[in-house]
Amino acid sequence: MGKGLLDLMERTVVRCADGHVFTTASFPMQQAERLGPGRLLRCPRCARLRSVVPVSYQKR
Repeated sequence: MGKGLLDLMERTVVRCADGHVFTTASFPMQQAERLGPGRLLRCPRCARLRSVVPVSYQKR
């Protein structure tokens, strides 16, 4: 597999504005630091377009 294909399959854990945590296959413009961490995505729990941010987690 090429590196581009692996990047497409990578999943990102995010949290919506209502606190729902879910994964997404695409998190638009992850490298656009000047726009901040938040993006608009449809939350599968509340079924609305919500502001989401990546969740950082630590392995125990």
